[in-house]
Amino acid sequence: MPPGHAFTRSVPIRFSHCDPAGIVYFPHYFDMFNSLIEDWYEEELGHNYAALIMDSQYGFPIVHIDCDFKIPSLMGEIIDLTLLVERVGRSSLGITIVCHRTGLERLRAHMITAMMSLKTRKPMPLPQALRDKIESYRQRTSGDTTSPPAKPDRTRRPRGAKEGGR
Repeated sequence: MPPGHAFTRSVPIRFSHCDPAGIVYFPHYFDMFNSLIEDWYEEELGHNYAALIMDSQYGFPIVHIDCDFKIPSLMGEIIDLTLLVERVGRSSLGITIVCHRTGLERLRAHMITAMMSLKTRKPMPLPQALRDKIESYRQRTSGDTTSPPAKPDRTRRPRGAKEGGR
């Protein structure tokens, strides 16, 4: 389970999130992730996300995401989404979002967001005040038991070769 002091939001699963079987349609999780990140900037870091984009002309695109879906979420349930910072780069953040309910992990997403200028469309360094708040949050929440699972071996094998085989 994520640490109790990590930024967490409860999200009710609504009809609009689901496919005809009443299961969350996977792209809707990504909308939920973005909402969580916006709330985290505002409530945890003290930065108005809308003002960062509209006034300061900063963008925070997701440049990479992978997600392991473990247990489906159903219409009418309430899930918890927890945000953890894995890495703070010059202009990027490595973020993990854990979706859980009643002590069980439903999914885990690993993403990288980058700060960019909306004027130049180029990466820009995180401002020091924002970086300090993110790093402080990362340190407060890094003593958790949610270390990411080992990445699968993506070594290419010749066609027809079996894993562990000759």
